[in-house]
Amino acid sequence: MNFQLVTLLGVKVEADVYEVILPTADGEIAVFPGHEPLVSIAAPGAIAVRHNKADANDKLDFFAISGGVIEVTPTSLKVLVDEADSGDDIVEAESKAALDRALKMKAEAKNQVDLEKASAMVDRHAVRLKVADLRRRHRR
Repeated sequence: MNFQLVTLLGVKVEADVYEVILPTADGEIAVFPGHEPLVSIAAPGAIAVRHNKADANDKLDFFAISGGVIEVTPTSLKVLVDEADSGDDIVEAESKAALDRALKMKAEAKNQVDLEKASAMVDRHAVRLKVADLRRRHRR
């Protein structure tokens, strides 16, 4: 099936894949070729991509997303998001430091606007850390 991961900057990934595991508002779903048509909200979390049926888990590609929209047809999957970070590009130590800074900002927020900005940053960096951890565990 054709998989497209599209960000505000353009197409991040376009490839023929066997399986994609996605976070949705109702929980994780796995999409395979021939899947029923579906439009859904993508929740913040990790996308896992298996390129070939025989690929082991150590061959999965991971992407951190902060939510978006999913469109599934029997032959394609399109995920539209503001941004997507590849597990290969995430530096775990930097994401941990950024999460710590965001948690401090959230604790010190003086108004609702600052609190919402800090909360969004906490969510973003928590997802990035999750993806970095998934990548590390599966690539051992």
